[in-house]
Amino acid sequence: MNLVKASQHLYLVVEMASKLVLPFSCILFLASFMLPVLSHLQDPHLLANTRSGNGGFLKAMQGCRKGDTVKGIRNLKLYLAHYGYLNYQKNPNVTDLEEDHFDEELEAAVKSYQVYYHLNATGTLDGSTVSQMVMPRCGYHDKETHQHTHSSLHIVSRYQFFPGSPKWTRRQLTYGFGPLFPTQFIPPVDQAFGKWDAASGYFTFSRATSYEGADLKITFERVDHRDGSPFDGSGGVLAHAFSPQDGRLHFDADERWAIGAVPNAFDMESVALHEIGHLLGLGHSQFQSAIMWSSFSAGVTKGLSSDDIEGLRALYGS
Repeated sequence: MNLVKASQHLYLVVEMASKLVLPFSCILFLASFMLPVLSHLQDPHLLANTRSGNGGFLKAMQGCRKGDTVKGIRNLKLYLAHYGYLNYQKNPNVTDLEEDHFDEELEAAVKSYQVYYHLNATGTLDGSTVSQMVMPRCGYHDKETHQHTHSSLHIVSRYQFFPGSPKWTRRQLTYGFGPLFPTQFIPPVDQAFGKWDAASGYFTFSRATSYEGADLKITFERVDHRDGSPFDGSGGVLAHAFSPQDGRLHFDADERWAIGAVPNAFDMESVALHEIGHLLGLGHSQFQSAIMWSSFSAGVTKGLSSDDIEGLRALYGS
């Protein structure tokens, strides 16, 4: 439903309600239900997440390059802006974000994305680039800056930290699960904390006596769950977590989750390992075998690598 159709629908609902002589409070209730829907339709972050989830618009634009004007390029701009590769809002030399034109700034952003993922940096939306973009992934952005350089990033080896390198000031942390978290997936998350505990030589983790009192709060969420980073349904963004000392970790409840390598499903422990890394202060790694690599494949499992451990030790000290 686009914004115009949604507005027409709202008008018809209210008109019908008034003809049926519904109480004024009922009409206000209907309007209060629809208006948030209209506002979310205009949210660029929601649009970026949703459209990156199914990947349809990206596949349709394969082969696009600088100078092309093709319907859907504005969505590519939103996608790259969402993951940290450009910022149209703060660059005075860039044309309207809503324009479906493949400009020089977009070409530079595509090249930056290709370099980050070890692809051939052509600046063209080629097949290998599209294949990487439609991979299910973590919702946290890849870069801490919207510039096409690593000069302002805090990078050690192939890993990076959050802006300002926030970290926990204590070594013993507790974690808890929200009331709707599926009980069958609690053990693999426990195991993920245990692996970080054993490998870090720094942190110890224990289950909190209550969810409200935990340092790290873990929940299943759907679509817009009021944290500024809405999920996109099945496919696309799998989960996201916040930097220290926020402590929130959210899994997308619309994904197909599993324990272990199950075809067409995502291993809960593997994704939990990645998101716990964010909770501890790690950004994404450019090393594909690292757990902090941003994307995941269905039907496989993954563990911690030396790159992940070196990143944590660089942040907290050995």
